[in-house]
Amino acid sequence: MSKIDNMALFVQVVKTGGLAAAGRQLGLSPASMTARVNALEAHYNTRLLNRTTRKISLTDAGQRFYNACLRVLVEVDEAESLLQNDNEGLSGNLRITATSDFGRQFVAPALTEFVQLNPNVIPYLHLSDGVVNLVEHGFDLGIRFGNLPDSNLIVRRLANNHRVLVASPDYLERYGVPKAPEDLKQHRCLIMERLGEQLNEWRFHKGDELFTIRISPSLVSNDGAIIRQCALAGSGIAYKSIWDVKNDVAAGKLQTILDDFVLGFQHNDNEKTGLQLVYPSRQYLPRQIAGFIDFLKASLSK
Repeated sequence: MSKIDNMALFVQVVKTGGLAAAGRQLGLSPASMTARVNALEAHYNTRLLNRTTRKISLTDAGQRFYNACLRVLVEVDEAESLLQNDNEGLSGNLRITATSDFGRQFVAPALTEFVQLNPNVIPYLHLSDGVVNLVEHGFDLGIRFGNLPDSNLIVRRLANNHRVLVASPDYLERYGVPKAPEDLKQHRCLIMERLGEQLNEWRFHKGDELFTIRISPSLVSNDGAIIRQCALAGSGIAYKSIWDVKNDVAAGKLQTILDDFVLGFQHNDNEKTGLQLVYPSRQYLPRQIAGFIDFLKASLSK
């Protein structure tokens, strides 16, 4: 097999998360896949993958090799497109991960329309409010709120954003409107859980003052879409990104409260909680990924 074929096989293994899964897509048996990866590691005299019976992960050398393979394969695709005069438009896989609520409301409709315009693009959309490792799970693009930890990934702002507290008009009529952060201790509050940790310390800034209120939850969920639906049903007060609730606020289904305060989640968040695009490489984005980024930006600006 050629070096290009081996690179493509290795990238497929990383993106699908395992030898067997990659083999099913490539039409190769698990034994053949194992032999190919073993031969690749033997050729370079280095371990590229940490393998267990349940999962694989990249070694440091494997991460560098994976990034290099992506660059090479994108250049090959670009060269072929030039020869074919790009008559067939965009094509190829497009693996995206996004937050649950924003993904359902904005990413899924944009992706549906994008694929209708580019039927040779094969999309996969994974929705999760946890922090997904893009490289380990083979994602081309992540869409996240807030300030992201330092990493080797490229972060690009997609849209401005800020946090808000919202409740339904029915809830506020029954329980009253909080006038200060301390009042929240007397209200029913809907709490997000992330990586097993309840995000129940709500931070408020006003001028030079900082308030941190520890909330006793009336409901906990690890899915932001569930939190919003419960707020719409009048179950309590939710702490959300404005993008998740902007349509509900505009329709009068939810109302913002404590608008004089700037909100931020816990210790690693502040007022700069923008909507971010995250991807592995700045220079070598496959054309279908770059095309969807532009399409999504245009869709959000409408």
